[in-house]
Formats: sequence, structure tokens, C-alpha cells
Amino acid sequence: MKVFPYLKDIAVKKGAGYLLLVDPDKIEGEKLAEFSDICRDAGVDAFLIGGSLLTKGDLSETIEIIKSRTNIPAIIFPGGVEQLSPLADAVLYISLISGRNAEQIFGKHVLAAPIIKQMGIEPISCGYMLIESGKTTTAEYISGSRPIPRDKPEIALSTALAAEYIGMKSVYLEAGSGAENSVPAEMIQLVSSQVNIPVIVGGGITTANEAREKVESGASFIVTGNYFEEPENWGKIKDFAEAVHFKNN
Repeated sequence: MKVFPYLKDIAVKKGAGYLLLVDPDKIEGEKLAEFSDICRDAGVDAFLIGGSLLTKGDLSETIEIIKSRTNIPAIIFPGGVEQLSPLADAVLYISLISGRNAEQIFGKHVLAAPIIKQMGIEPISCGYMLIESGKTTTAEYISGSRPIPRDKPEIALSTALAAEYIGMKSVYLEAGSGAENSVPAEMIQLVSSQVNIPVIVGGGITTANEAREKVESGASFIVTGNYFEEPENWGKIKDFAEAVHFKNN
């Protein structure tokens, strides 16, 4: 089965899917191997691998370690065209639709498309929306785009509908790595109630209860990353997975 149908099936059967974001700069080597084992046993549905800015991490090596330890799909979450690898099961083909930077909306995609085709990676088109989180995030700074105000859910809805009408397979409401405030419930509720494609929500989610609240608000997938870069938090991954998989409980 292709990765995207698998993910949609997970969301239906479990209530929502749980995705773990791995930054190759932050978790690597033996630490990554241990982390992969914990995620596998905790019930994580897929890995997102990448970052807004990679300075020392090796994307392909990260994917290789994860795939050697688990059967969980490894999906590239690219910060740029250089973050591609034929070892991945899929790539989240993100277009930064909340901004007005043409390179981030479509320009870099033209460069990446033939590489993805040659590598044989499954592309999953995704309308990516930065949401105001209380601080300037790396994604916001690197992309040179302003986030959608957190008190303007109607802007997020209009943007998400445009993504769906263009033909994108999913939309991602992103508060950003280490966000002070996660995506508001009101925004998730409005977007998810009006679009007919999966809604991914990530950024600033630091408790299992908060993850459950996002699912109850209508999120199809929850993404956590920054919080689990610290090994002392790894014991809570199962709690997050169980909170997201509400149909299993």
C-alpha cells in the first residue's frame, strides 16, 4: 500500500494518526536507534524526517537507521530541495500557502519534481500554513513569510479551501518548532469542518491531553517533534499515541 492511503486508513481506524518529527541535526546515531525502538513500541504511525535548516545531520543516514529498526513509514519533511533521499517511503510535498513567497509556494517544487520522479519517492501534496505562535520560529525566519494571525481562523479556512480546490491532498496547520502557543482549537475546528482533506496539526504540543484536544477539535494527524528531542521525555511517547488514537481506547 502507498503511504498516503495507509495514513488515511490509520486516521479512520484509530480516530487520528500520530506522526513523530525527527530533525537529523538533533537525534542521530545510537540515540536515534533507541528512539526509533521506543516509537515503534509506543504506536507511532509514521516518521517525518527533516528540518527548516540542516547544518550537520545526514538525512539519508537518519532514514536508514529508522528503517533498519522499524516498519513505520519514513516520510521526508523537507526544508529545501537538498533534503531528498531515495531511501524514504514518501515526501511531504509542501507548499507554503500561508505566505506570499513564490519560491516557497511553487518555485522550489519545480526544481524538486524531477528529482522526486527519478528517486521514485511517493509525493504527498500538502498546503503548509504557518500559524502565529507567540515567537518567531525557524520556519518563519527561513521562509521569509509572515504567519496567519492566530485570532483569524477565517483566513486559515479560506487558505485551506484554496489548497483543496487546487487539488492538494492535505493541509498542515503549523505553529512551528518550539512554539510558545499551539494552533488554536477554534481554528482547527473551523478548518476541519469545512474541508474534505486531512488536516495535520503540529507545533507547541507538549502534553498528551493537548494532543487529544487537537484531535477532538478535528485534526486528522498530530505531529510532535521538538518536545521529544530530550530523552527524559521519551517515556511519554506512548501516552501521546494513546491520546491521539482515541478510537482504540
